[in-house]
Amino acid sequence: MSVRDRVEEIYKQVVDRNAGEPEFHQAVAEVFESLRVVVDVQPEYADAGLIDRLCEPERQIIFRVPWTDDNGQVQVNRGFRVQYNSVLGPYKGGLRFHPSVNLGIVKFLGFEQIFKNALTGLPIGGGKGGSDFDPKGRSEAEVMRFCQSFMTELNRHIGEYTDVPAGDIGVGGREIGYLFGQYKRLTNSYESGVLTGKGITWGGSQVRREATGYGVAYFVAEMLKASRNGLDNKKVVVSGSGNVAIYAIEKVQQLGGLPIACSDSSGYIVDEQGIDLDLLKTIKEIERGRICDYTDKVPHAKFVEGGSIWDVPCDVALPCATQNELDEDAARTLVKNGVVAVAEGANMPTTPQGIQVFRDADVAFAPGKAANAGGVATSALEMQQNASRDSWGFEYTDERLAAIMRGIHQRTIETAEEYGRKGDYVHGANIAGFVKVADAMLALGVI
Repeated sequence: MSVRDRVEEIYKQVVDRNAGEPEFHQAVAEVFESLRVVVDVQPEYADAGLIDRLCEPERQIIFRVPWTDDNGQVQVNRGFRVQYNSVLGPYKGGLRFHPSVNLGIVKFLGFEQIFKNALTGLPIGGGKGGSDFDPKGRSEAEVMRFCQSFMTELNRHIGEYTDVPAGDIGVGGREIGYLFGQYKRLTNSYESGVLTGKGITWGGSQVRREATGYGVAYFVAEMLKASRNGLDNKKVVVSGSGNVAIYAIEKVQQLGGLPIACSDSSGYIVDEQGIDLDLLKTIKEIERGRICDYTDKVPHAKFVEGGSIWDVPCDVALPCATQNELDEDAARTLVKNGVVAVAEGANMPTTPQGIQVFRDADVAFAPGKAANAGGVATSALEMQQNASRDSWGFEYTDERLAAIMRGIHQRTIETAEEYGRKGDYVHGANIAGFVKVADAMLALGVI
């Protein structure tokens, strides 16, 4: 059997062994497409069973989370933590609280996290976790009780040298505070490095809130420097209006770009004069309102209920909302309207068919494992500060983040060219992350 046939066989086994997990299958398929290029040159990776081992998490934890709501009714949710690969360091990856969370979603996110974390160049492994609990509409007391119950089980599986969770969708500073408080109570130790995304006054890092969005902007600026003279005056469309989208807009503006559209689940706004960032922050971060409220204060802006934000003509598209939000039809529309670069701020927001459309049209496309690595990179910087009992300023931390994103970009394009795929960020990111992890796995033996 040829090495390529062996890779195909492994993929079939992954699908058979993980039935009903389409997002996980999609994530594995994307990486395997790149690995066929690698094993042609270095068949020892397949011979050593590395690919088989990489597809199987080191540990999958599922647990019951019982809690009592404000009406005294007992509620039961399901908790997850997938500790995927620790060959480069302790497992590192966020916790997601959302009704859509299931084992397949957590595995897809954890699998992506392995390569994303490897690309940062920092000593962190890959993992992910969460629950099907929905914090929306819940009182502060209910969120606190849920987080305390969740951590009552999770605490036995994490630690600053074992597994370091962070936030994700539905898990912000409030939730991290409740989780950390319960961890401290249960362990009788102030182990700052066990969670990242903490408040600035109790062990958190500057720039952590902004990091993923800032990182996407830094990365797309490097992409445009490499091909089309930078971000200056480029029209940018950003899906979403949460942390990632807001701070991608902020940094794009600082770097000279012109963000003109963003969205939420109700629809999207278009402001051809450029998004008023202060107003957007007020609506989404303070008032917790809907994106349509923007047009009440900015009459020249347009709100489109429902529809697709990718219908808005732009130079740069930054999908920052959720997985598989940018499909083949949306990609064709973007190409028709002249898009020159796409960088993923969310995890796997572009479908495989959409990615192929961009490739065929020679549009620079950066996958999330490279473009949105700024969040986990700054989490690792928070871990460094916790370990040294230190605290860095905003500017210094932002400079560190910018340097890491430049390094990821350089590593990605150099690897793509080395393996005969010049300019292909998907292959470059997958291969660079895989090779780093695979070499470490070979060094540590069959474990």
